[in-house]
Amino acid sequence: MSQTYAFERSHDILITAPASAVLDYVSNPNSWPEWLASSHEIDSPDRPMRTGDTFIEKWATRTGPAQLDWVVRECDPPRLWIGETHASFLGPIIVRYDVTEEDAGTVRFKRTMINPARPRPATAEQIDRMDAEAAEGLANIKRNVEARIAKMS
Repeated sequence: MSQTYAFERSHDILITAPASAVLDYVSNPNSWPEWLASSHEIDSPDRPMRTGDTFIEKWATRTGPAQLDWVVRECDPPRLWIGETHASFLGPIIVRYDVTEEDAGTVRFKRTMINPARPRPATAEQIDRMDAEAAEGLANIKRNVEARIAKMS
């Protein structure tokens, strides 16, 4: 068996919205192309995914398109969502969303990406690119969720 490398990276942002609005938005894969740069096409019901649900995501990568077959491993609304997939070039991928109350009306959304068995260690350039994409994605989530809440007010 060849050597693998564990990798984990977390990013978070404060969002002025109820925890349920944040988790419902990010756990609906149809929202992913709105905020996640690599996500281009989703085959999923247009609703938040719950434990045991499956869906397909088509990714754009530097080496070409990739299809990811996701399964939701755990969901505890409005606090937690964990999805898992596998990519031949990255190994297993686990994405975890945590939503925690901060102050009245404000939550912290944390997105953690875990590769427990990458075929190669992440390079500094890859980590920099992930961090930049995460910052953009989190800003998009904040903007989109807060705009939805404002429309409902």
